[in-house]
Amino acid sequence: MTSFNEFGLAEPINRALAEEKYLTPTPIQAQTVPLACQGRDVIGIAQTGTGKTAAFALPILNYLHNKRFRPERQSARVLVLSPTRELSGQIADSFRTYGRHIRPLSVELAIGGVPINRQIRAVSRGLEVLVATPGRLLDLVAQRALRLDKIEGLVLDEADRMLDMGFRPPVDRIVARLPRKRQTLFFSATLDGEVGRLASIYTTDARSHEHAHAAKQRGEVQHRFVGVRHDTKLDALVQELRDDERGLTLVFVRTKRGADRLVKRLSAHDVEALAMHGNKSQSQREKALARFESGRVDTLVATDVAARGLDIDDITHVINFDAPADREGYIHRVGRTGRAGRRGVGVTFVEHEQVGDVHRIAKGQGLEQEFAKSGLTPATVRGGHHNSRPKPSRAKRVRRPRGR
Repeated sequence: MTSFNEFGLAEPINRALAEEKYLTPTPIQAQTVPLACQGRDVIGIAQTGTGKTAAFALPILNYLHNKRFRPERQSARVLVLSPTRELSGQIADSFRTYGRHIRPLSVELAIGGVPINRQIRAVSRGLEVLVATPGRLLDLVAQRALRLDKIEGLVLDEADRMLDMGFRPPVDRIVARLPRKRQTLFFSATLDGEVGRLASIYTTDARSHEHAHAAKQRGEVQHRFVGVRHDTKLDALVQELRDDERGLTLVFVRTKRGADRLVKRLSAHDVEALAMHGNKSQSQREKALARFESGRVDTLVATDVAARGLDIDDITHVINFDAPADREGYIHRVGRTGRAGRRGVGVTFVEHEQVGDVHRIAKGQGLEQEFAKSGLTPATVRGGHHNSRPKPSRAKRVRRPRGR
């Protein structure tokens, strides 16, 4: 497919795409939109930034336009499940953008961090599209504000991350309440292990398509690995942030407390940054994201969960202040830069005891040469001379005679 017009989408949708200057489909869109428009179940394997939101939003909007009827009260015609509030909000915005000329079209968010009463009122009227996180959706079901037995279409977006975040049990409960006769669109960065089993359970006679984004990503992103000691990490980060060539920068840390603490420590070095994590209210997260996306503050310190839903094309640098736990974590983090044909930089700080683990991650990504350039090799760990410190000797226990 070389043009969106070849999909045979309804005129109001094509008009909205033209207004957004979307002319050529991405590979995942070209592969999955025609099948989804036929009513088939689809499994799409693609990273964030490959256009997967439009890959499921466009056929759903086309279906809703062609089969117009009023949704039933306390229900929705299409349910979209995603792992985070931010991603859910961006998905809802995409539906509104592509469907701006479809009337009537009701799109609602059901996410935590905001009062539930407004969401209850919205679903009570009936919706075309409900975009939700699993926990808040089950809250609505538990309060008998929402029924799931009339859902016609289900989208599971970033299914692998939903599993990583422990959402398998609630997603199972949700899917069990849905009609067996429905269309399911399943999107994930990988189909390895349990994710693949879930895809086969949740879909029926699905067609699978994979967009090999990882190879494309390596061509656009410069990967660097930097050896640090715990007491030099902050100075190394400040040095990276003072690079004149950088733009919007996403800094990953392991914990919520670590994000807040790092923002304060950066402030002491005259570096303004914002924190984003699960303890922030939805309003705080939206304000921080707006300031970051606009460039008013160009450094965002985030945990993996909070940053999972970020979909910003202009991030030039991703810095792993705390090294990722595994290969998938590295892919999801560094995949936030080098998007939409732009170039990016991914920097990972590696402490002495992390060298072996990070080397395995780099090897799994085909980044052994980049890792070797840093002088960080597992051999240096075995030799004990990279940023190593002598272990304190244990004092021998002295036996003392018992007193009478």
